[in-house]
Amino acid sequence: MKVDGREAKRSAIYLPVSAKFLIALIGAIAWMGFSIWAAGPWLADLKSYVGTAFAIFLVYGIAIIPGFMNAFMAISLILDKRPPHRPLSVYPPLSILIAAYNEEASIEETLVSIDQQKYPGGLQVIVINDGSADGTAQVVQRALERYSWLSFVDLKKNGGKARALNIGFKEVLHDLVVTVDADSFLYRGALTSIVERYRADPPNTRAVAGKILVRNSRQNWITRCQEWDYFHGISAVKRVQSLFQGTLVAQGAFSVYDRAALTEVGGWPECVGEDIVLTWALLNAGYRVGHCEDACLFTNVPSTLKQLVKQRQRWARGMTEAFVKHPRILFKMRLSTFFIHWNLLFPWLDLAFTIGFIPGIIFALFGYYWIVGPMTLALIPAAFALSFLMFSIERRMFKKTGLVVRKNIQGFFVYVLLYSLLLQPASVLGYLDELFRKPKAWGTK
Repeated sequence: MKVDGREAKRSAIYLPVSAKFLIALIGAIAWMGFSIWAAGPWLADLKSYVGTAFAIFLVYGIAIIPGFMNAFMAISLILDKRPPHRPLSVYPPLSILIAAYNEEASIEETLVSIDQQKYPGGLQVIVINDGSADGTAQVVQRALERYSWLSFVDLKKNGGKARALNIGFKEVLHDLVVTVDADSFLYRGALTSIVERYRADPPNTRAVAGKILVRNSRQNWITRCQEWDYFHGISAVKRVQSLFQGTLVAQGAFSVYDRAALTEVGGWPECVGEDIVLTWALLNAGYRVGHCEDACLFTNVPSTLKQLVKQRQRWARGMTEAFVKHPRILFKMRLSTFFIHWNLLFPWLDLAFTIGFIPGIIFALFGYYWIVGPMTLALIPAAFALSFLMFSIERRMFKKTGLVVRKNIQGFFVYVLLYSLLLQPASVLGYLDELFRKPKAWGTK
């Protein structure tokens, strides 16, 4: 059998996932070792002001550990050469669940986007109206006349997203279940792509997360900077996690799940972060969760600071809930467990940033460089370099799917330089919410 020279070359340089992980880990450790050496004078100086323990808490939380994480991410992204998904001879039927709460203005467009998918298999779409106080129910009832694949569950009392999804799940007819947010718009071919990826992924895969992009990015500076976060920040994290066999969040906004696996883990849990807790339940059961980088859904993101802070509080609280509900996942011997342990560090990093880096910026403005000085300023070029790498990868994906990256320079600089000043304190508030058991409310995203 004759082997094409290009195929032989590709085979010769093929690296198994475990080798890629080891290379990324060694590279990140080497970078951390250099960072520890370079930060020596900074750490020694800070010790004289705040003491040894607090100085280590701040320096490692602000620079050393984030630097390790960024190096691991960068090397992993360079090594990630995922195989393309291919067309199927037969496409399995899908059951799509849409939990809706006060979505009168957007639910019709969501249904239109599903219809425009022209998915080559059977469709069952179930909208669950979770006690909306607006005209959501009336909009869906009118749509029932146009779409033969649509059914409607009208709950008179609001009970939360997880409850709504579990009620809709009882009506599911097919083996693959997709969740879609009610204020979202599926880009062309999204359903086809995510199903092809699901079928192409390793056989123990039981869920695949789609790619979420910002729909209302032109609204104001808050949505503009979130466009960058979703475009390459969140996407890059999911890409790397799926490379190493375990995306940690199959987000409720757009993901596909195996029906039997959902039943096995008990469906969506009643909590703030129902999607992350469900994903960890699947990982804890020994299954793999993937990511489809070209199955795109556009969704509305928070457009005010208050909404954005509340959203990130929920996300942080959801991660805490996942640890509480699935503590044994920390001891699973698999590559994805690395990211579970990685998440354990986030409260430390968020707190160090909030109580150290932010005040340090203020001190630096008055000439006191105890916390923010030349060493921390050196992190800015590294942040831009990692962002450029993420951008290059995602731009190639956009070109492949027919999308165009719009110019959003203002949003990019806010994202790189200021975004963390908002989100990491918000995450700290989320941890405190869970610590003090604050009441839980119906949330989105």
